[in-house]
Amino acid sequence: MVFSTTVFAQHTLTVKVGNVSSAEGKVNVAVYNSKDGFLSFDKVLKNHGVSARKGSVDLTIKDLPTGEYALAIFHDENNNGKLDTNWLGIPKEKVAFSNAKMKTFGPPKYKECAFTVNSDYEIHIDF
Repeated sequence: MVFSTTVFAQHTLTVKVGNVSSAEGKVNVAVYNSKDGFLSFDKVLKNHGVSARKGSVDLTIKDLPTGEYALAIFHDENNNGKLDTNWLGIPKEKVAFSNAKMKTFGPPKYKECAFTVNSDYEIHIDF
Protein backbone atom coordinates (compact mmCIF):
# COMPACT_ATOMS: atom_id res chain seq x y z
CA MET A 1 0.00 0.00 0.00
CA VAL A 2 1.40 3.42 -1.00
CA PHE A 3 0.50 6.63 0.83
CA SER A 4 0.98 10.07 -0.65
CA THR A 5 3.36 12.20 1.41
CA THR A 6 1.49 15.34 0.37
CA VAL A 7 -1.46 14.37 2.57
CA PHE A 8 0.74 14.72 5.64
CA ALA A 9 3.04 17.46 4.38
CA GLN A 10 3.39 20.50 6.60
CA HIS A 11 4.54 23.76 5.09
CA THR A 12 5.89 27.07 6.29
CA LEU A 13 4.22 30.29 5.19
CA THR A 14 6.37 33.43 5.33
CA VAL A 15 4.43 36.69 5.24
CA LYS A 16 6.47 39.79 4.39
CA VAL A 17 4.47 42.89 5.34
CA GLY A 18 5.57 46.23 3.90
CA ASN A 19 4.66 49.88 4.45
CA VAL A 20 4.45 49.48 8.23
CA SER A 21 4.00 53.09 9.34
CA SER A 22 5.56 52.92 12.81
CA ALA A 23 7.32 50.75 15.37
CA GLU A 24 4.38 51.05 17.76
CA GLY A 25 2.47 47.91 18.79
CA LYS A 26 2.32 44.66 16.83
CA VAL A 27 1.60 43.44 13.33
CA ASN A 28 -0.78 40.47 13.40
CA VAL A 29 -1.75 37.96 10.75
CA ALA A 30 -4.83 35.71 10.79
CA VAL A 31 -4.93 32.62 8.55
CA TYR A 32 -8.30 31.37 7.29
CA ASN A 33 -8.98 28.17 5.35
CA SER A 34 -12.61 28.63 4.27
CA LYS A 35 -15.09 31.29 3.22
CA ASP A 36 -17.26 30.36 6.19
CA GLY A 37 -16.16 32.62 8.99
CA PHE A 38 -13.64 34.57 6.91
CA LEU A 39 -12.67 37.64 8.98
CA SER A 40 -14.45 36.24 12.03
CA PHE A 41 -12.16 36.18 15.06
CA ASP A 42 -13.50 32.83 16.26
CA LYS A 43 -12.86 31.11 12.89
CA VAL A 44 -9.13 31.85 12.62
CA LEU A 45 -7.16 28.72 11.72
CA LYS A 46 -3.82 30.14 12.89
CA ASN A 47 -2.57 33.53 13.96
CA HIS A 48 0.74 35.13 14.74
CA GLY A 49 1.99 38.55 15.76
CA VAL A 50 5.36 40.27 15.88
CA SER A 51 6.56 43.59 17.22
CA ALA A 52 6.04 46.31 14.65
CA ARG A 53 9.03 47.85 12.93
CA LYS A 54 8.78 50.89 10.67
CA GLY A 55 9.16 49.73 7.09
CA SER A 56 8.62 45.98 7.04
CA VAL A 57 8.20 42.91 9.22
CA ASP A 58 8.26 39.18 8.56
CA LEU A 59 5.81 36.73 10.11
CA THR A 60 6.18 32.96 9.92
CA ILE A 61 3.34 30.46 10.14
CA LYS A 62 4.51 26.87 10.52
CA ASP A 63 2.82 23.51 10.07
CA LEU A 64 0.26 24.40 7.40
CA PRO A 65 -1.04 21.42 5.45
CA THR A 66 -1.46 21.67 1.69
CA GLY A 67 -4.58 23.70 1.00
CA GLU A 68 -6.23 26.99 0.17
CA TYR A 69 -5.80 29.94 2.54
CA ALA A 70 -6.57 33.64 2.86
CA LEU A 71 -4.85 36.14 5.14
CA ALA A 72 -5.96 39.21 7.05
CA ILE A 73 -3.24 41.42 8.54
CA PHE A 74 -3.60 44.39 10.86
CA HIS A 75 -1.25 46.78 12.64
CA ASP A 76 -2.36 46.88 16.28
CA GLU A 77 -0.61 50.20 16.93
CA ASN A 78 -1.94 50.64 20.47
CA ASN A 79 -1.20 46.97 21.29
CA ASN A 80 -4.65 46.33 22.80
CA GLY A 81 -5.02 42.96 21.05
CA LYS A 82 -7.91 43.95 18.79
CA LEU A 83 -8.65 45.81 15.58
CA ASP A 84 -9.99 49.22 16.56
CA THR A 85 -12.88 50.54 14.48
CA ASN A 86 -14.97 53.69 14.42
CA TRP A 87 -18.69 53.78 15.18
CA LEU A 88 -19.44 52.61 11.62
CA GLY A 89 -17.16 49.60 11.98
CA ILE A 90 -14.49 51.06 9.69
CA PRO A 91 -10.97 50.12 10.86
CA LYS A 92 -8.99 52.90 12.52
CA GLU A 93 -5.83 50.79 12.31
CA LYS A 94 -4.13 49.65 9.09
CA VAL A 95 -5.46 46.44 7.54
CA ALA A 96 -4.36 44.40 4.53
CA PHE A 97 -5.29 41.13 2.85
CA SER A 98 -3.61 38.49 0.73
CA ASN A 99 -4.16 39.17 -2.99
CA ALA A 100 -6.85 41.85 -2.48
CA LYS A 101 -7.43 45.35 -1.12
CA MET A 102 -10.06 46.86 1.13
CA LYS A 103 -13.06 47.98 -0.91
CA THR A 104 -14.97 51.22 -0.58
CA PHE A 105 -17.82 49.45 1.19
CA GLY A 106 -16.04 46.71 3.09
CA PRO A 107 -13.41 44.00 3.01
CA PRO A 108 -12.76 41.65 0.10
CA LYS A 109 -14.30 38.18 -0.08
CA TYR A 110 -12.41 35.01 0.82
CA LYS A 111 -12.06 33.90 -2.82
CA GLU A 112 -10.50 37.26 -3.75
CA CYS A 113 -7.83 36.74 -1.09
CA ALA A 114 -7.30 32.99 -1.48
CA PHE A 115 -4.08 31.31 -2.56
CA THR A 116 -2.87 27.72 -2.55
CA VAL A 117 -0.05 26.36 -0.41
CA ASN A 118 1.48 23.06 -1.56
CA SER A 119 5.08 23.71 -0.46
CA ASP A 120 6.84 26.32 1.65
CA TYR A 121 5.38 29.63 0.48
CA GLU A 122 6.28 33.32 0.72
CA ILE A 123 3.83 36.17 0.16
CA HIS A 124 4.40 39.95 0.13
CA ILE A 125 1.61 42.21 1.38
CA ASP A 126 1.69 45.99 1.81
CA PHE A 127 -0.46 48.15 4.06
